Amino acid sequence: MCVEEYIPLRIKELCKKRGYTKYRLAQITGMTQTALGNILNQKSLPTIVNLERICDAFGITLAQFFTDDGSKLNLTQDQQEILDIWDDLESKEREILIGFIRSLKK
Repeated sequence: MCVEEYIPLRIKELCKKRGYTKYRLAQITGMTQTALGNILNQKSLPTIVNLERICDAFGITLAQFFTDDGSKLNLTQDQQEILDIWDDLESKEREILIGFIRSLKK
């Protein structure tokens, strides 16, 4: 599959997983719905900056975006479970969890 096909399919997959609409993704990324629509309809490719914004909206890295199986290398089963749970959290829940984890470290 070429990158022109992969990027919109991956964005759609991540939107479905998170329950995001194109409108919601546009709000989170600061991109216009038209720009996102053009990417999703394969009329344009996102810039690296916009692709980073999209990845940030999903809480993933660029490397994770382009990893077909979503695997995270060299992780224990517990670490993988934590990341799987993290992937299903909303941004506010992630903020709370980060605060909790930081409080444990002190």
